Amino acid sequence: MPKTVLVTGASSGIGRAAAIALARRGFTVYAGTRAALDYDGVTPVELDVTRDVSHLRELELDAVVNNAGIAVIGPLEYLPLDELRRQLEVNTVGQLAVIQACLPALRRTRGRIVNVSSISGRVALPLYGPYAASKFALEALSDALRQELRGSVHVSLIEPGAVATPIWQRTLAVTETPPEPYVRIAERLRAMAEDAERTGMPIDVVVGAIHRALTAARPRARYVLGRDARVMVTLARVLPVQAMDRLIARIVEQSR
Repeated sequence: MPKTVLVTGASSGIGRAAAIALARRGFTVYAGTRAALDYDGVTPVELDVTRDVSHLRELELDAVVNNAGIAVIGPLEYLPLDELRRQLEVNTVGQLAVIQACLPALRRTRGRIVNVSSISGRVALPLYGPYAASKFALEALSDALRQELRGSVHVSLIEPGAVATPIWQRTLAVTETPPEPYVRIAERLRAMAEDAERTGMPIDVVVGAIHRALTAARPRARYVLGRDARVMVTLARVLPVQAMDRLIARIVEQSR
């Protein structure tokens, strides 16, 4: 069972909860963060995934939980390209940078990589294009890595649906209202985000899946979490594209 793990994005949300839970379960936890931590029991490691991460090569690790991420949303028609670059740099390129730095250690220990993705890595909603693009890309990188590292390092994806975290509220708080004809869609998605914070799955569900991916004798390639995520994955697989588009439009419409 992996004993020493690096958790990125450990200052809040899923990363914070995972670092605390793993430490309590006997793991030695390195908590990658850009800010000071407000909890004990872990070893903080200064980490900005968009900058040089070569210092991670000094760590002896059994596992990496790639959780650091941001969410950029908005209509692609008006999206500043620098915002798309920022989204991909953090959620995709930065994840691979961490993996590359940690792979020598993980190969020595025949360790594990757990990439925290999203149902948005399977199904894209309107205005979530930048975020979904980063998660689709992370899924592709994870699939390729799983095949390339087969027999030496396990690679798993965590794919939660709506989670009760404030990430979308923080994102929406700094997101400008888009021009027409996207105002109504933005309002509906804002309502969905507010509802998710109240009714989304507890963070503990995601943390539990991370723990299973780290400790199972045969970890899964994917852990799809939440009824909403399982339903969307199934429908995307069986419905024609036009039917899936109509369903998503209906879901967005009902969020008012």
